[in-house]
Amino acid sequence: MNTDTIITSAPATDGTGQQPEAGKSLLMRLFGFDPRTMKVRTELIAGATTFLTMSYILAVNPAILSTTGMDKPALFTATALASAIATLLLAFMAKLPFAQAPSMGLNAFFAYTMCQAMGYSWQQSLAILLIEGVVFLLITLFNIREVILYSIPRNLRYAISAGIGMFIAFIGLKNADIIVAKEGTFVGLGTFTPTCILGIAAILISGILMARNVKGSLFIGIIAATLIGLPLGVTQLPEGWSPVSMPQSLSPIFCKFDFAGFFSIKTLLVIFSLLIVNIFDTVGTLVGLAQKTGIVKPDGTIPHVSEAMMSDAIGTTCAAALGSSTITTYIESASGIAEGGRSGLTSLTVGAFFLIALLLSPLFLLIPGAATSGALVMVGVLMIDSVKHIELNDVSEAFPAFITMITMVLCYSIADGICFGILSYVIIKACTGKWKELNATLVILSILFIINFIYG
Repeated sequence: MNTDTIITSAPATDGTGQQPEAGKSLLMRLFGFDPRTMKVRTELIAGATTFLTMSYILAVNPAILSTTGMDKPALFTATALASAIATLLLAFMAKLPFAQAPSMGLNAFFAYTMCQAMGYSWQQSLAILLIEGVVFLLITLFNIREVILYSIPRNLRYAISAGIGMFIAFIGLKNADIIVAKEGTFVGLGTFTPTCILGIAAILISGILMARNVKGSLFIGIIAATLIGLPLGVTQLPEGWSPVSMPQSLSPIFCKFDFAGFFSIKTLLVIFSLLIVNIFDTVGTLVGLAQKTGIVKPDGTIPHVSEAMMSDAIGTTCAAALGSSTITTYIESASGIAEGGRSGLTSLTVGAFFLIALLLSPLFLLIPGAATSGALVMVGVLMIDSVKHIELNDVSEAFPAFITMITMVLCYSIADGICFGILSYVIIKACTGKWKELNATLVILSILFIINFIYG
């Protein structure tokens, strides 16, 4: 995936350099739907396909965030609402066939790095996400995101993506008790308990389905594992259970911000880490999906990408208020694009499905954590794809990339991985006389990281 593609907006024209509104259909004005080259049925099927492919987030996100003590039913509502809001904004603003939802990686950052490793409460973490969302809005509005993005070396960008994938997969193995804590070796293989057996089954089912190119393989894997969990006693079916109910209340987590102890170098670095991961994730995905749709201009510009970034930023801010983690554009949108989705009508359909899902909370909340292990591990498999782009023949490039990836997993922290990766890059380039490959942003960040490690 080439994240160096120019990402400035380029409005679509009618071939004359003009963009006449007169004569355009309502669907064209609202969603960029061109009846000459697109079909409503195709767009609706594409939207349904994208939703089915990414709907695992409705089970996985509450499972991850609830480990912080947050209310799981409320988290389901927050996840569905935040995904619907961000995706509907994208449909109307960017008119692109993409979908947005809480980021796999940043939800892990929230739960396992901020709340567990760094000691923030989930209320403080939500406050940090709110500020990060506002900052993301500002840097998107003033086009500062490109400056931050390109200050980080390309190989480190790929390493961050791959490292997050490994971290997510590790969480999946841990949640299923496949990997457990051991006194002599720190970690090791767990015993074959019903939870462990269910996790292994979930991973195998998801992997086999994905290898056979079954659409919605992650979602199907989660449902299949949930059913297998019934005779194993892992899936608990409440008495009088019904798959349909009114939406769960948001009150336990809605706008529960805590700004106590907010102003510190540690918090500043956390916000920066969130921004870096969010920028890489969103821009990289947008560029890759745009290339799949064939809308990238000869000069590398992508129509309406600024609007897509803005819907992401607004969605992230709304998600923090709702009680969910940071929003990003989903690479699973490629499944809908493969079905022929080319306009905002596809993303409108995805957003509508997320709203309908609000009535199905008992079905999704029934899913045990071990049943989501397959989705987590397979997301890791997809994200490790970035490794092939890393320049491994140059040790001064390979070493920082390796440090980034391995410290994310071993330190159980995405932020530490980014910090150590940038620090090692600056040190090795300086010690090998390659000063020209450094920039002021990297040097300043390294100094801040060192101060944080000393006084944090």
